[in-house]
Amino acid sequence: MSPYVVVIVTVANREEAEKIVRSLLEERLIACANIVGPISSIFWWEGKIDEASEFLVFMKSHENHFERLSERVAELHSYEVPEIIALPIIKGSPPYLEWLNASLQPVDDDG
Repeated sequence: MSPYVVVIVTVANREEAEKIVRSLLEERLIACANIVGPISSIFWWEGKIDEASEFLVFMKSHENHFERLSERVAELHSYEVPEIIALPIIKGSPPYLEWLNASLQPVDDDG
């Protein structure tokens, strides 16, 4: 399995998505991102079912960057409890994974 991940974050609007993505790109914590939306989200919040129009962000990174990436998203995010989850990239084309690796800040193998 590869050490790369797709980090998923939902945000309130496109401007917030772009702000978070640009910051993480500048810090080289992600190699790229896709912003999708608006989407409809339905969820439990404060003891009741709620719903919102949101944007969904898919960011490609390395698992060793997740902790710092997650901290930065939380600092930049408007939500009290932002969704920040990572899914493993099981496999990928070698040229894409090489590009992904070259686009990120050097990875500390110790985590």
